[in-house]
Amino acid sequence: SQQDKQLLYGVKQFNLDPNDGLKYLEEQCLLQVNPANVAKFLFEQDRLSKQQIGNYLGSRDEFQHSVLAQFVSLHQFSDLLLVQALRQFLWSFRLPGEAQQIDRIMSSFAQHYCEQNSTTFSNSDTVYILSFAIIMLNTALHNKNVKVKITEEQFIAQNKGMDSGKDLPVDMLEAIYRNVKEQPFKIPDETYDDLMYTFFSPDREGWLVKQGGSWKSWKRRWFVLSDRCLYYFEHTAENVPKGIIPLENVSVRPVAGEGERQWQFEIFSISGFVDTVKGCKTDKAGAVVLGNHKVYKMCAATEVERDDWVRCLWEAMRDNPVRDLISERREMSKKLTKRTPTRKGDEESKGINVIVVSTP
Repeated sequence: SQQDKQLLYGVKQFNLDPNDGLKYLEEQCLLQVNPANVAKFLFEQDRLSKQQIGNYLGSRDEFQHSVLAQFVSLHQFSDLLLVQALRQFLWSFRLPGEAQQIDRIMSSFAQHYCEQNSTTFSNSDTVYILSFAIIMLNTALHNKNVKVKITEEQFIAQNKGMDSGKDLPVDMLEAIYRNVKEQPFKIPDETYDDLMYTFFSPDREGWLVKQGGSWKSWKRRWFVLSDRCLYYFEHTAENVPKGIIPLENVSVRPVAGEGERQWQFEIFSISGFVDTVKGCKTDKAGAVVLGNHKVYKMCAATEVERDDWVRCLWEAMRDNPVRDLISERREMSKKLTKRTPTRKGDEESKGINVIVVSTP
C-alpha cells in the first residue's frame, strides 16, 4: 500500500538521519512526534539502524532525553539478573562511542533496573558501575587482543566495596563471571545491509505467552517471525532460539481464552498425514529434540496484538513456496483428471450419461 511505502521511505531516511526520518513520518501523518510515540517507534520498528537509534538516544537534546527515558521504560527487567537485563538492553540499539552519550544511556538503564528490582542493589549507582564492569569483563575475556585473561578471583577482587562501600555477594559476582565467560555479549554492529539477515528484519516480533507440549504450563517467550519460520527465545538477547516452528503444512486460527490469557491463537497441522505440528526445541541439556505439539498455542496481551500475529502468520503460511507448489500440483491433477477421456462402455456401466457433441 501507499502507506507501507511511505513508512519504508521514512525508515530509510531515519537510517541516514534520524531527525529527517522522524520529520518525514510526522509530515505523512504516520507518527505523532512526542517522546512516548517516538520511543515506541524506536523500540518496535525492526528495520531501523541500531547504530542510529543509539546516536539518537544519546543526544543531549531535552526532547531526545525524554525519548530515552520512555525507551528504557519499555524494557521489562523484573526478576532478570543484571547481566541478562544488560544483554537485552544492549541488543535493542548500538551503544554510541562518545563518553557523555554512553553516560546518559547507562544512567537511564541503571535507574530503570533498580526500579524494577528494588531489593537487589542499594542504589542505581551500583547498577551503573557494575554494568560497566560487566562490559569490561566481556572485553577482557573475549577480545582476541587481550592475551592474559582475567580470572574469576581477579574479577571479584576488582569489584570489592562497590555497593555503597559494601561488598556485593560473592555468589552474584561468580554467576556474572561464568555467564559472561560462557556466552560473549552480542553487540549489534550492523550496516543497513545487515538488516537483511533473518533476525534483523523479521515480519513480526514480540513477547507472547506459550503453552508447553507435554506439560501444559505457560511461559513468556520472545517470538520472531521470519523467512516462513516462527522462532522463540527465552529473552531478546539470545542469539540461538529455544525452538523453531517451520510454517509448512500448518494453519493458524484464533481460539477462545479465559482469565488473564484471553487473547489466544494456535498453529495446527493441515498435512492430512500426521496430527502433530513439525517443530524442534532445545532441552535442558542443550540437545535439539523434536517437539510433540498437536497444536502450538500462544497468548497475546491484547486483542489487537493477537489479531496482528494471526494476520502475519497467515500471510507467511500463504506465501510458503512449498505449499504453493503442492497446491498447484493438486489443481493441475484435478484438471488433468477432468480432461482425461474414458471409454464409453465404462461410463455407461456406471450409469453416467455421456453427451457426444459432433462437429460438422
